Amino acid sequence: MTRTELFYLLPYVVSLGLSTGILLYVWQRRHIQGSNAFVWFVAGQLLWTLAYVIELLSPTLSEKIFWDGTEWLASGIVIVAFPAFAVQYTKFKLPNPRALFWLSLIIPLLYIPLVITDGTYHWLRVDPHLNTVSPFPEVEYFHTSLAVGFYFYGYIIATIGLSLLFQHFLQPHNLFRAQVATIIIGFLTPALGTILSLLGFQLTPWQDPIPISIAIGNLILIWGIYRFQIFDVIPVGRDKVFEDLVDPVVILNNQNLVIDINRAMLDLIGKEANDVIGQSAKEVFIDSPIPIKMYTDVTHARIETMFELHNKTISYELTIWPMYDRQRKLVGRIFISHDITALKELEQTLRNLNTELEQRVQARTEDLATAYDTTLEGWAKTLEFRDKETEGHSRRVTETTLKIARALEIPDDELIHIYRGALLHDIGKMAIPDEILRKTGPLTDEERIIIRKHPEIAHQLLEPIPFLKKAMEIPYCHHEKWDGTGYPRGLKGREIPVSARIFTVADVWDAVQYDRPYKKGWPREKAIQYLKENDGTHFDPHVVDIFLRMIEKGEI
Repeated sequence: MTRTELFYLLPYVVSLGLSTGILLYVWQRRHIQGSNAFVWFVAGQLLWTLAYVIELLSPTLSEKIFWDGTEWLASGIVIVAFPAFAVQYTKFKLPNPRALFWLSLIIPLLYIPLVITDGTYHWLRVDPHLNTVSPFPEVEYFHTSLAVGFYFYGYIIATIGLSLLFQHFLQPHNLFRAQVATIIIGFLTPALGTILSLLGFQLTPWQDPIPISIAIGNLILIWGIYRFQIFDVIPVGRDKVFEDLVDPVVILNNQNLVIDINRAMLDLIGKEANDVIGQSAKEVFIDSPIPIKMYTDVTHARIETMFELHNKTISYELTIWPMYDRQRKLVGRIFISHDITALKELEQTLRNLNTELEQRVQARTEDLATAYDTTLEGWAKTLEFRDKETEGHSRRVTETTLKIARALEIPDDELIHIYRGALLHDIGKMAIPDEILRKTGPLTDEERIIIRKHPEIAHQLLEPIPFLKKAMEIPYCHHEKWDGTGYPRGLKGREIPVSARIFTVADVWDAVQYDRPYKKGWPREKAIQYLKENDGTHFDPHVVDIFLRMIEKGEI
């Protein structure tokens, strides 16, 4: 092979290498939404370029015509794969997506027999002959109307895919917009090459622009993959989160038509998305237990509602939020329904218990106090049964808290409130879902936010109970830190109630020394060192000092 021939083939070989690299990269990430269709898209480009190279190297006209037909088949793969990728990547909701996909295959499949039999009947290519001007003789022919129709169909399908990507370009985050822009440019570059080829344009007097444009498009995609983390950080998380939310959600536009709805809401009303999208909310939710139809003209509200389901009373909180466009113009509303049955049952239980105990106070105050304390111990035991990893924790940490409080000379009449607060320190976890509370591995950021709500939930539960007013200091404030970095209120130093400061030391001391599903307990020496290291940041220095003295004396 001469130097001229090698130079002629070089850009095509480079294009093959780039396509192969992208194919392997995306194949390793085929679990990501849209990657499978993109693999087919790149595979079609790879097959087209490979067939073109083999066509150049083939010695006879019949062999060249065969490989030219293979290029047609590869084009069909690209035509079908690109819009499929665009739909999957953007998570665009199509009615009957499978049926539409098979429908898009009809024309490419019809062209397969035309390509195979074209050597005999010339359905697509008329007067094929060799052009010997270039270093390698190339096939030239005239396109029939059927061939032009195939190209026309391909550009229509490509335009649909591009339109979906252009819509997705309006993402609110620059990274996602850059990803979509890279994909669009990476596709448009080879598409432009095909247009130039059809118009007879050539880079040199003999060189076809299509393989070169594919190579340039692949270079752009490779740059985008490494620069913008395409297929690593994907902009489909929001849609997936919306669809997988446990809470039923529906979105209405200004005409009160349903424009989006998640699976949980569909299951609740017993309908499918195709029967709901685009329909009037008042018709869709006419028999719904959640009274959305009553609030279609409300922009912002929070309503509690109850209904009977399988002989059980279900409580829901319906929250309505407005949706605005970038010009702050109202474009719709989102309705979120949150199941608060467990919380309501717990509130009712506490309310009933409070009423009962207040009635008994009038008769026997001492018996009432004993009953309260027994109940609190039962709550603490219930929490331990629910959260197995803390079994025995409430009892031990309560005893340690009382020892420290006595060492600090806390008055006896305050110790009873510290005792009750220590028992109920995690009462707020009653409202935390089991799948989070009993999770054996590390929590996600979203789960950690839910867990961090339990002091505020404890405050809501205990606030209506006058008897537990002072005891509420520990459940509400035991996650506050001396340096102000704790939660829920970010209290600092002596702003934190002394009972909560005492309990925090006892709580951490016990927690770090016992095994949990996700960690081993620490040795006693390591626990002591941890208290010293966090003295003045996490813990009250005075409380830590007293506690360490008690350890030295063997009182702990």
